[in-house]
Amino acid sequence: MFYNIKLSILFCVNNLVGAIKADLETFIREIADKMEAKIESLEIQPDHIHLLVSAPPRYSPANLINAFKGATSKRLRNKYPYLKSLPSMWTKTYYVGTAGNVSAEVIKRYIEECQG
Repeated sequence: MFYNIKLSILFCVNNLVGAIKADLETFIREIADKMEAKIESLEIQPDHIHLLVSAPPRYSPANLINAFKGATSKRLRNKYPYLKSLPSMWTKTYYVGTAGNVSAEVIKRYIEECQG
């Protein structure tokens, strides 16, 4: 099952840059590997991420979101202590859509074009 996921950060406007961006990408890929999910496309913007992931059907979109949000928040806050002063790393909301009638390639191209 393909999921197109968009996560927005909270209180960290323009923080997903430089070393934090690189670490976030590493952490997301490690989490996906642990869940036996495949990252088809990942674009990290300064204030949000776009992620196209295929995952085993045993994981609901909510399971995936919680895993990515929870683990990345914990790991980034441990590595960058100043982030601990923020009440939350991610917003409570997210967008998720399935590939459905649109091919994964079309979604992947959309995500890549959003990078600008």
